Amino acid sequence: MRCPDLHPDFLTIPITHRALHGPGRPENSAAAIAAAVEAGYGIEIDLQGSSDGQAMVFHDDTLDRMTAETGPVRARTAAELSAMPLAGGEGAGIPTLDEVLAQVAGRVPLLIEIKDQSGTMGPVDERLERATAAALAGYDGPVALMSFNPHSVAALARHAPDIARGLTTCAFSPEQVPEAANDPAIEAGRQALAAIEAFDRVGASFISHDHRDLDRPRVGELKARGVPVLSWTIRSPEEEAAARHIAENVTFEGYLPRLPHQAASDRAESGRAAG
Repeated sequence: MRCPDLHPDFLTIPITHRALHGPGRPENSAAAIAAAVEAGYGIEIDLQGSSDGQAMVFHDDTLDRMTAETGPVRARTAAELSAMPLAGGEGAGIPTLDEVLAQVAGRVPLLIEIKDQSGTMGPVDERLERATAAALAGYDGPVALMSFNPHSVAALARHAPDIARGLTTCAFSPEQVPEAANDPAIEAGRQALAAIEAFDRVGASFISHDHRDLDRPRVGELKARGVPVLSWTIRSPEEEAAARHIAENVTFEGYLPRLPHQAASDRAESGRAAG
């Protein structure tokens, strides 16, 4: 099955990492999403599943870091999660994907990462992928789906075949997967992930790769085939400049990249100064 191409906006408009978070605007919160939309940036969000099968906009698989609660996200219902104030915010709880889609309403590109639900980058039960596809049915706006877990991307091909999908990728170094040292099966899986072996098999159309590993030969091979390469997570103009030698766009936090109209204005001003 051929995967739809990324909307062109994903290659031109810088993408906020977990939305435009900052003081009073926790990551993946309604406030951070509103700030990104107002500024005109694209938005990257993360999805975890609730115990009743809803897609929740939240990065971690546990509640400990971003709420006053503890334990797995998937042990709580959507209603319980929505009632949990996010740390650093002003009382707003964890949003559902439905709420975020209504808030963004197609005004900026939305890059959605499905977090691994298996715990091992293995086969998934597809509940979160089905919930995501159901929420996106009829959504009118630039949107794309991705995951580190190839099994999740393959599931998205079944449940949301008309939406662009990609692999979130990185070096998957032995230090990042220490359990692979004593388990040949895990080591084989680590090597396959690092080599981005599943790209064609799962029907992906782009990758979003760790900016520290963009010189990986496999990234260059995919780029040479015309595969769009996004990068994460950029935290300074200097890192952005380096990443853009290979990547077509950046996912950023901690600074504000130039938007396309600002960059065009900068070039025009430079040209006038040179003339």
